[in-house]
Amino acid sequence: MKSSVSNQPPDRPLLELRNIWKVFAGVPVLKGINFTLAEGEIHALLGGNGSGKSTTMKIISGAYQPDDGEILLSGKPVKVDSPKVAHDRGIYMVPQEPHVFPHLSVLENLGIGLNLSKQELRQRVEPLLEALGFNASLDEQAAFLSIAQQQLLEIVRGLLRNARILIFDEPTSALTFRETEQLFERMRTLASQDIGLIFISHRLGEVMEIADRVSVLRDGVMVLDEPVENITPHDLVRAMLPDAIADIPEEARQRKPSRGEPVLEVRNLNSEAFSDVSLTLHAGEVLGLAGLVGSGRTELSEAIVGIDQHAKGEVRIMGSILPHRNPALCQQHGLVYVPEDRHAHGIFLDLPSVYTITAGILDRLGKWLLSSEAEKNIGQRFVEAMNIKLNSIWQIAGTLSGGNQQKVVLAKALAGEPKVVILDEPTRGIDASARQDVYRLIRDLTSQGVAVLLISSELEEVVDLSDRVLVMYRGRIIDELTGDDINLEKVTEASFGMHQEVPA
Repeated sequence: MKSSVSNQPPDRPLLELRNIWKVFAGVPVLKGINFTLAEGEIHALLGGNGSGKSTTMKIISGAYQPDDGEILLSGKPVKVDSPKVAHDRGIYMVPQEPHVFPHLSVLENLGIGLNLSKQELRQRVEPLLEALGFNASLDEQAAFLSIAQQQLLEIVRGLLRNARILIFDEPTSALTFRETEQLFERMRTLASQDIGLIFISHRLGEVMEIADRVSVLRDGVMVLDEPVENITPHDLVRAMLPDAIADIPEEARQRKPSRGEPVLEVRNLNSEAFSDVSLTLHAGEVLGLAGLVGSGRTELSEAIVGIDQHAKGEVRIMGSILPHRNPALCQQHGLVYVPEDRHAHGIFLDLPSVYTITAGILDRLGKWLLSSEAEKNIGQRFVEAMNIKLNSIWQIAGTLSGGNQQKVVLAKALAGEPKVVILDEPTRGIDASARQDVYRLIRDLTSQGVAVLLISSELEEVVDLSDRVLVMYRGRIIDELTGDDINLEKVTEASFGMHQEVPA
């Protein structure tokens, strides 16, 4: 494999991104990336969570506009400032979840947004469906289509708009093996008609099978662009690994080989987002739960604490089976959950910070009337212990920095003195200093015998903080790593399903 990004653009460029930058709230998400798609090419785009893939596709499809750089179609600079403009210029994104109106017929779904009579529409649609092997009636209600058929419907929507560029975002996530093979046959047919296809997937085996060319984004930078025959799946994994490990305190990297008593036991837990999950978390242990977005990590944590009431399986907290769980009952038994979205689920932004900190322990502040003095003392204790930077405990939480808001949410979880803490993306959106405070807090908790289930999209955090790591892929735990096996390469390989899809 070549060690640097290829400088040889493909022949007959259909789409070019040149030096594209995108910045959100002062933070660069794309840092001068270049990307080229040729006519008749299937070009795979890979990258870990937060690498910039979605932002790149939204720029191509008109949902976002770049802050700098230019887009060229067939060699001519263009401005794609809305999805409608993208459609008019022949760019169509086939979404991961097809957008279907279930009570309309297939034909009516295809005709939305097109100024065509039913007869004209049928005349244009029938040859397209025949070429793609669509075997449902145009008069059938769309509600009865399979996911694979709904995807074909989305492809035809693009072709009806004379699309020359089709973007496939995780198109195989809900397909069977046979349906995936059929989709790939149709993708090759489209490529043979000089249509350019961008293929986004976390499944490296599929990338190696279908793509002509592969690009890898890492932290907003295009770090690899090669013909698929020049690379291996392991090359792709290495390209996605960061150049340096995160700035995590040395004391946080010392793994504890010994385990305390089991405090959280999950047996054969199932829901729509995951299946047959079992795990055990021990006192004083950090158990990392790794996996890509969509692997089922957050859904699993919500099922464990009873936010998802439909999950089936057994959960034991401190030895007690809780068949009818909810977050309040779990907290009474010593388990608390710090959710990923602190604004939506974790904090009272318009109220004094202390109200969030004590929200879960109001029963301890008085039977009939709350003791403001007790509330103040508890709030102040956590402000000092967690280094929360604010003017006073009465400062409105929404006026705090993101890192201090996250510490307030963590303080609320810890105020009840739990034995088990589930942390879902605990450092998302906070600065380096606040991150180090969170890392130290995690180790302080485990030194006191508290067990931590750590969910993070940043694999460096999982590797450096965890005593043991479980990896989820497509709703299943596919690997458990311990000791020296906890490293970025092995966690990344498992997160991309290489254990299942690509032989070692």
